[in-house]
Amino acid sequence: MLTIKVHTDGGSRGNPGPAALGVVIEAPINKGYSHFLGKATNNEAEYSAVVLALEKIRATMGKDKVKGIHAQFFMDSQLAVNQLSGAWKVEGPTIIPLFMKIWNLRIEFGEVSFKYVPREQNKEADKLVNQELDKHTFGGDSLFNL
Repeated sequence: MLTIKVHTDGGSRGNPGPAALGVVIEAPINKGYSHFLGKATNNEAEYSAVVLALEKIRATMGKDKVKGIHAQFFMDSQLAVNQLSGAWKVEGPTIIPLFMKIWNLRIEFGEVSFKYVPREQNKEADKLVNQELDKHTFGGDSLFNL
């Protein structure tokens, strides 16, 4: 089984506030993605990053090939890792739909796993989040709300 390492991060300035995600998918894709989410919580951004990563892997590798892929996620959110791994309960009207979306995507893959790493080991994904937030915010406020 081919293992693809994926670093994801999500962040919000204000929690909830302007939020963004960052995704770094290693070999064989070797690509980074970022996206501004608008107003969201840190947890919503973390979950949205996983959704985007799974969708990008599926789109790049093809729906048939992802059955032979182990998507190994590295995240600096202990909450998200423990919830997505099934160790902790998932709660909240905005998190449950994102969890279900991830669940539906992950059944298309051979395996999906989540591992906590300190922020220092997730620098590239964190950098993408902050670059995206910097493009869309000024002093912590959304540029769209000024």
